[in-house]
Amino acid sequence: MARTPKILEKFTVTVESLDQDGRGVAHREGKAVFIEGALPGEIVTYERFRNKPSYEVGRVVSIEKESSQRVKPFCPHFGLEPGSCGGCAMQHMEPNAQVAVKQRVLMDALWHIGQVKPETILAPIYGPFWGYRHRARLTVRDVAKKGEVLVGFHERSSSYVADMTDCKILPARVSELLVPLRRLVESLSIRQRLPQIEVAMGGNGVIALVFRILEPLTDNDTRLLEAFALEHGVCVWLQPKGPDSCYPMHEADLNALKLELPEFGVHITFKPTDFTQVNHRLNETMVGRAIRLLDVKPEHHVADFFCGLGNFTLPLAVRSQKVIGIEGSEQLVERARAGAKENGLADKTEFVARNLFTWSCEDWDALWQKMGVIDRVLIDPPREGALELARTLAATDKRPARVVYVSCNPATLARDCAVLHHEGGWHIRAAGVMNMFPHTGHVESIAVLEPGPKPEKKPEEPLENQNSQEGDN
Repeated sequence: MARTPKILEKFTVTVESLDQDGRGVAHREGKAVFIEGALPGEIVTYERFRNKPSYEVGRVVSIEKESSQRVKPFCPHFGLEPGSCGGCAMQHMEPNAQVAVKQRVLMDALWHIGQVKPETILAPIYGPFWGYRHRARLTVRDVAKKGEVLVGFHERSSSYVADMTDCKILPARVSELLVPLRRLVESLSIRQRLPQIEVAMGGNGVIALVFRILEPLTDNDTRLLEAFALEHGVCVWLQPKGPDSCYPMHEADLNALKLELPEFGVHITFKPTDFTQVNHRLNETMVGRAIRLLDVKPEHHVADFFCGLGNFTLPLAVRSQKVIGIEGSEQLVERARAGAKENGLADKTEFVARNLFTWSCEDWDALWQKMGVIDRVLIDPPREGALELARTLAATDKRPARVVYVSCNPATLARDCAVLHHEGGWHIRAAGVMNMFPHTGHVESIAVLEPGPKPEKKPEEPLENQNSQEGDN
């Protein structure tokens, strides 16, 4: 017996703002409401599909009053209904307005989480709005009901794969491969044992495709992949286990991918599973802005924390006397050293493997002694932020004249800036956003900090008062 479809309740509200996922935020009967597809200032009717004690989630079913910032989505696969592609969240909003919202998200996080305000709000920096995504992880599904293979992003709020034949945020050459990749996987013996294809495109135009294979290829599979690579001018890599297990089918493709930073005359060789910024044009602008904000001089000694392959380290080496890059992965450190040598910067750089999530004042003192002095610091952590490093810089008397913090998470940036400011007296001179991921809720940001007088420590409570409080608990 077929199930009767559940009828979802509908409500009408006025939308107040957007959250970090690009959803409209409203309030109804004392609860926060998060509404997919709603924009600030709109009056919308939404259907509720999740109801919790303190909040609910829904999607727009009709718009009673429309925002002037609403636009027609450029991609035909974008939508709110089940089955729509979930790769983007904000195509219904004018692109420049998206950036203004992200700037507000950053300022709200700094104030509400960190109780800090930058002295200057930096103008946002932009890259292309379309065709910008040079890295992507495409899911592969052999769908028996459809009688074909799907290759693409997940559907919105679903584990299913969207039935997409092109993609407006991927470079055109990559988008054009989506349908040929379907046909290729359909022809392989392991079509049901190939869960994803990772795409990476270099600034030099080279495209690498990493096929995640859960079973060995047959000889015919190998021939088919090689023919596909030749026909479409791509490098094919295979990944039988974790990311470190990937390798190119042809050794000549091992060093084919390059990330270009033409302002500084350097390039970075990377593997398709390495972390690099997805938006190459924006990355070039971001690196240039970060180094200008640091105000690096030829005589300076610089420390680059969470340096990865050297995205900031190598350009910093061009402009300074010495740079030390610190990174948690020994493997990445070795590759960064090779990159410095490849760019003729080995004499001006040093790389160290160190767990930065356990960084301490002792580590900082040893680093300072090693460098002689540290004039500038750049921090570019993952989403977890750099809490221990912030605590160290707040506590130490050996302070660089300026810090630039690049962040992919406004919440942890605000937390770390709060530590630096409230505990160490650092001033947040400036902060702003960078539109790394257009049409998504992702907020990339940058902050500039300079040391000031440390705040006076509050006198500790008398021991008897502490004991009394403990007894009361």
